[in-house]
Amino acid sequence: MSQAGTMDGALALENEHAQVRYAIAVASGKGGVGKSTVAVNLAIALEKQGLAVGLMDADIYGPNIPTMMGVNAMPEPTGLTITPAEAYGIKLVSMGFLVRPDQALIWRGPMLHNAIRQFVEGTAWGALDVLVVDLPPGTGDAQLSLSQVLGLSGGVIVTLPQKVSIEDARRGMEMFRKMDVPILGIVENMSFLALEDGSQMTVFGSGGGETLAGEAEAPLLAKLPLDPAVREGGDTGKPISVASPGSNFSVLFKQMAARLMDTLQQEGDGSPGLEIEMLE
Repeated sequence: MSQAGTMDGALALENEHAQVRYAIAVASGKGGVGKSTVAVNLAIALEKQGLAVGLMDADIYGPNIPTMMGVNAMPEPTGLTITPAEAYGIKLVSMGFLVRPDQALIWRGPMLHNAIRQFVEGTAWGALDVLVVDLPPGTGDAQLSLSQVLGLSGGVIVTLPQKVSIEDARRGMEMFRKMDVPILGIVENMSFLALEDGSQMTVFGSGGGETLAGEAEAPLLAKLPLDPAVREGGDTGKPISVASPGSNFSVLFKQMAARLMDTLQQEGDGSPGLEIEMLE
């Protein structure tokens, strides 16, 4: 069982339990803004800080984490307990491991709720410093189910700079507020394209991240560049934070991870963490 040895009060539990000190949800109001890319690279950046990290793909209908992390399957379960896969030192679960790539899940709310509950309560996470949760786009059943089965330490909103993306991200922000989840910060993705002459092209406009951060009264954690290497890393299962740790993109995630942990530790309540009992 993985040990969380970097934070005071993070206690190892028996095998039939899991312990998560901090749970961070990564959300967006719409798809296609790079939410999963942010979740994956944030998890890697946190692991590089020496933390025990888990990554839960809560996008039941459109799971991308297995492809982006370069993993095809999870180990065989132990009884009713899910054994998470591991990649780059991170434990991960996803519906993508359990269905064929071409299989469409046509599920109503109760079935989705049970799947998320199984991922949270029925997975042998062991002791984690941080569980990063990749939420699906929007503000629907998955988000509500997660709030019912897992106490979130905070949420990160991902948006593009453009107006229509900000409008959708604003709905995600309000969702966190109604769920009483602190907004840890805003990430503006695809902020600019760096050109060969050193200039920047703002393909999707500018200023949206600052606007949303001001409304949320939360920091703008990063303005991430539009970089073909990011897409390539996600497609090949070797995220850019692994493939190119010295890149501007990777450095921004390193800074983001450090800032998030500083915030969480400063706002911590001194409890030993969230104990999650496994399903019997």
